[in-house]
Amino acid sequence: MTDSDAGTTTTRADLADALRAARDSYDTIAEDYTEEHPDGLGDGPLYGALLTAFADLVKEAGGGPVADVGSGPGYVTARLHALGVPVFGVDVSPRMVALARRAHPHLRFHVGSMTALDLPDATLGGITALYSIIHVPDEHLPGVFAEFRRVLAPGGHVMLLFQFEEDLDGRHLAERYGRPVDLRYHWRTPDTVAGLLADAGLDVRARAVLAPEGPSRLRMPRGYVLARRPG
Repeated sequence: MTDSDAGTTTTRADLADALRAARDSYDTIAEDYTEEHPDGLGDGPLYGALLTAFADLVKEAGGGPVADVGSGPGYVTARLHALGVPVFGVDVSPRMVALARRAHPHLRFHVGSMTALDLPDATLGGITALYSIIHVPDEHLPGVFAEFRRVLAPGGHVMLLFQFEEDLDGRHLAERYGRPVDLRYHWRTPDTVAGLLADAGLDVRARAVLAPEGPSRLRMPRGYVLARRPG
């Protein structure tokens, strides 16, 4: 085995560990999370407007199916469906998928990872990843964005929302809702994410910082980036 092979094997093992930790943690807190976040876009009208604009762009480009990656309880998937977009949800947590199916039995959800989407090339009209890329370690995010480009049809859009803190690289939680978890959060600015999307061959159409709203001391700025596969 060469040094390069050993490094690749180690990197893959690190990614598998990260995915396993996220899956097991969200399986553990799925019911509590869903109760606290019955609608994760309940942060004000701006967030709903961004999703509506995304749906309009998808329909304008031909209306291909949208993958809601990191779909959790399925509220974003349901909103996109209500906006007239063919959509399905993907989440690494089997328990989250089960709750989403129960809450939205008319929609399709399956277990999967954004690091290796079980989809043919160039078949999606869009991808949403809302508050999910935060669990991908830095060294694996370029691979995720390359995967997004692979499955997007020419002209397809990707919409990202993510929390971040300007002066911190991330956070680790060993407990949430009084339950043991192993949740690692990776913070990046919209400029950093936009640069990685461009490196993956996607055209960045918009980026913004959305100010935190509400009284909670845990509220953080949200990054928003919209990109498009050329074509």
